[in-house]
Amino acid sequence: MTLPLVPGIITFAAVFGTVCAQKGLTLAETMLINSFVFAGASQFVAMELYRDPVTPTVLIAMTGIAAAVNLRMLLLGASLRPWLGPSPAWQVYPSLYFLTDMNWLLALRYHAEGGRDWGVYFGSGILLWLLWTVSVVPGYYLGQLFAEPQKWGLDLVMPALFITMLIPIWKGRRQTLSWLVAAVVAVASWQLIGGYWFVLTGAIAGAVAGAFIDDPEPKEQARG
Repeated sequence: MTLPLVPGIITFAAVFGTVCAQKGLTLAETMLINSFVFAGASQFVAMELYRDPVTPTVLIAMTGIAAAVNLRMLLLGASLRPWLGPSPAWQVYPSLYFLTDMNWLLALRYHAEGGRDWGVYFGSGILLWLLWTVSVVPGYYLGQLFAEPQKWGLDLVMPALFITMLIPIWKGRRQTLSWLVAAVVAVASWQLIGGYWFVLTGAIAGAVAGAFIDDPEPKEQARG
């Protein structure tokens, strides 16, 4: 299940290695921040604010923006409760460290297809973490090749993969409307507020819409 994500994970991590090299971090520092944070988009956001030396102001700004971007993880984790809730705490809490957008989507697809094995979610999370940790190395040393990832179309790799993984779990009106609400609110937030608040506002709006939109009754579905 995880294999289709491998090229995107490697590419995305390599670009992050390039960013760290351009900021003057050592390889050891790059691998440490990549291993312990493991948060994808918020890592890139934090590095935009990084300055050497790291003053308390810079540290607070990096922590605050990373926390704001990662608030969506509360919603992603809550959506897994019907599956992981009955599992013992020693299984659930460590596995939440490996929760990312991609691993969450894999888990949703697996659960929607009838799977209930906690090890699938946990194993895919560890695999993605290992790939993410190691793949910064080529980007760190070959950084100039990825200095402008948009010229190579690399900035579109992860969004394209995410959309591809999202399509199979589409079930109809409820998902369509909630995804539309999330998209509209995210775009409006980006236009009006700027920054990365669109990640949080879009996620909350989509979750709220999904909670209040009912699936059509069976007779309505039959009539199309």
